Amino acid sequence: MRIVVSEFMSLDGVVQAPGGPGEDTDGGFAHGGWSHPFFDPEVVGGAFAGALDAAEALLFGRRTWQTMAAAWPERAGDPFADRMNSIRKYVVSSTLDDSAPAWDNTTRIPGDEAVARIRELRAAEGGDLLVMGSPTLVRTLLAEGLVDELRLIVMPVLLGGGKSIFPADGVLRTLELVSTVTGAAGAQVCTYRPAAAS
Repeated sequence: MRIVVSEFMSLDGVVQAPGGPGEDTDGGFAHGGWSHPFFDPEVVGGAFAGALDAAEALLFGRRTWQTMAAAWPERAGDPFADRMNSIRKYVVSSTLDDSAPAWDNTTRIPGDEAVARIRELRAAEGGDLLVMGSPTLVRTLLAEGLVDELRLIVMPVLLGGGKSIFPADGVLRTLELVSTVTGAAGAQVCTYRPAAAS
């Protein structure tokens, strides 16, 4: 399975709370919902729909999974929502237990087993394993060399600080720009893959 990461991102590399004001206020983050002015159905919406269509399963960190699990089941009846609800899902968490709200077809991966279990999934036959949001998990996946494709939906806005997906470990990682498409409101969908070793 290929691991594909899809993220809304500001020009200064922030991925925190693109969807709404209460989504993630860690660190006093006050700009929740910042992606909305730059969303256009054709380019940005198409990028998400295309990623979901190619996915065989979704992979989340705990916080993103809880946000999605609280939102998508009540949107049943819409084709995108129905796909989100029916697709196989994995959530990495050391704290979720059986009292957590259910979301169909979810398997929990204990935090201390995450890297090994995700390596196993990646080595298995199948389509894409799609990661959305989940900045802590994505940082780990990038650090471990487990990301096969990075789709950044870069919005023309500076947020001045917030959560990032990029490891701050001093390691040089070279990527190849595979494609870029610009939306009507200035968002750019940039697809990157790890550059082949020379």
